[in-house]
Parts: sequence; C-alpha cells; structure tokens
Amino acid sequence: MPDRIVIAGVGDIGPRREHPAGMFAGVRDALRADLLFGQMECVLSDRGTPAPNARLPMRTAPGVAPVLADAGFDVLSLAGNHAMDYGAQALGDTVAHLRDAGIATCGGGATLAEARMPALLETKGRRVAFLAYNAILPHGYAAEPNRAGCAPLRVHTHYEAVEPDQPGTDPRILTFAAPADLADLLADVRAARARADHVIVSMHWGIHFVRAALADYQREVGRAIIDAGADAIFGHHPHLLKGVEFHRGRPILHSLGNFAIEQPSAFMERLTEDRGFREISRLNKGWQPGRKYMNPEETRHSVIARLTLGEGDGGEVGLTLVPCRIDDESVPHALGPGAPAVRDLLDYLVQITGEAGLTTGYALEADGMIRAFPLE
Repeated sequence: MPDRIVIAGVGDIGPRREHPAGMFAGVRDALRADLLFGQMECVLSDRGTPAPNARLPMRTAPGVAPVLADAGFDVLSLAGNHAMDYGAQALGDTVAHLRDAGIATCGGGATLAEARMPALLETKGRRVAFLAYNAILPHGYAAEPNRAGCAPLRVHTHYEAVEPDQPGTDPRILTFAAPADLADLLADVRAARARADHVIVSMHWGIHFVRAALADYQREVGRAIIDAGADAIFGHHPHLLKGVEFHRGRPILHSLGNFAIEQPSAFMERLTEDRGFREISRLNKGWQPGRKYMNPEETRHSVIARLTLGEGDGGEVGLTLVPCRIDDESVPHALGPGAPAVRDLLDYLVQITGEAGLTTGYALEADGMIRAFPLE
C-alpha cells in the first residue's frame, strides 16, 4: 500500500572471513525493505590494540563495509559492548568506513553528542529517525562529552536477600536504569519525534545466552521509550531470540538474536582456555566446544523483523518475522513455507514469550512468515 513503509531489522552482524558476502547469500531476497537496519557487533578497522578489559576483542576488515551496503543495509547501530574493543581510533574507522559505503550509523561516535545523534533517513516521502543506546558497558566504553564511545544507558543492580535469616540463599536481583541516562534517552526520543515521522530505537541490553529471561530494567525502559514516542524497539546483545512485547500497540523486540556473525572462536585463538569464555559458558549448558558451530543450538534460531508503519502519529505498526536458521558455517538462511524448522522456531517463540510473562500472540501466515500481535 502506498501509505505504508516497511523497515526491516536484524540481529548481530560480524563477518570475519575471506569472502564475507557469502554470509548474506541465504537471505538477500528476504532483506529487501524500504529501510534495512542491523546491529554491528564488531569494529571495522585494522588499527588499534585490544582494550585490557575486552572479554572477547572483536574486529573485522574495513572491506566488510561495502559488502554490508551491497547486502542492502541502510543504517547500523554501533552501540554495543564491543564498540571500544580496539579503542577510539578503531571506532572512528568504523564510522568512516560505513559512511563511505553509504551506510548511516547511530549509537557510537567521537563524542557523547555524536553518539546520541539520530540517523535520519528518508523513504517514500517520510523521515525515519534511528537511535541506539548501550546498557552493556565495560569500563570506558560509554561516550563522554570529549571522549569516544557508545550512547550509554547505565543500569544499577541490587541484590536483595529473600530470606535474610538464611545465609547463603539466592538473592532477588533487581535492576533499574540510571535516572540521568534514562532522562537523556527519553529526551532524545522526543526530540527525534519532533524531526521525523517515525522513530526506531535500538537497545543493546538484557541477559546474554540465558533462555527467555528478561531483566527488570528492560520492561521499565522499553515502555518508557514507547511512551516517549518511539514506534518500535529492536533489542540486541543476548545472542539468542527473546520474546516480543507490545506496549500501546508498539512492538518491543527484546532480542533479535544472532544473524550474520562468526563463532566466537573466529575472534580469539584458543578461546576455550580463556577465563572469560569459561564464565560465559556457565550461563548455558548447550555450548559445544570443538565443533564448527560451537554456540548453543538455540542460537541458530533467527528472524528478520519487518515493521509495517502507517502514516501519522496514530498510524498502525504491524510486525511480521521472517523465520531464519543459521547453519554450521554461521550463515543465516531464510526459511520457506512448509520448512519443518519454521514450526520449530514458532514453537520456540511461543515458549520463551510465555516464560518471560509477555502477552504476545504469533500466527503462521500462508507465506511462511510469522505475524506477532498483542493479546491484550
């Protein structure tokens, strides 16, 4: 319909191989949209040294930028917990390489003001603003007024004794956004809304590799972002799919999972001997060290989210998901109608959404796509 636009969004991207274009061979047609968004998980640079506190330093070749443009990407978030793995120079290279390839960026930059600046794109006579923020912040990764980094959303964690008279019992874990950062984020959303017809916010947040679970602050922040005027939230970081939530008819995709990203071993030799990997592997029993696809099996589930946006402030926002499956080579493939893996992915979505206490329904359409809708 002429009064609607389609914005597609995908999860984590991080090719690091001789022929990176091959990572998109199985999804090229499915990525077509009026605007295509993704999360750039690693920097594109051949400069810099690993940050001392980088758990898994990640970077790829500058030549990946035109490959991403050829795949159809219009805008990428740089607000992630690997954005400063090789320092400010490498982050600056990433911005430059992507923009030289014709790809807009958001969420990271040479200063805090640059990191918070929206990417403004136009399609079919409408302006769309993209903002990105990072709640997964190693020390020194948050941008400052005169220092490079990510647009931050700092989060406080409080451990509350459930039974104070029973030493050693598990605590209740409470999380909440730092008020100043949340106020800045919401101000940015309102300002972007005044300049654009639509606002899409990317959040690097949540609990990685743990099935279904959402942290308290995600519900708090997600709803506040929608209340401030955003049309949708694309969530990243957990490396597996999480449930979809609707607030005021607007979708909050808590995690789009992995998409076109290498296995962790591609970024670090002798990975399994690293203490950081041993700590992460305790979060999920499905790790398969020694195999080509070493990530837990559930990380193979992936989707391409397609937002259909109507005109005006009260315009409807529709959400469909293109089911994808990641193969042993870490390459995503769009699944056609009738593929058994589609039903597996749908069942997984229903299960994790229920486990997270979200009231969202899913319906398998005749074309093989999954429609998501609020049940309330």
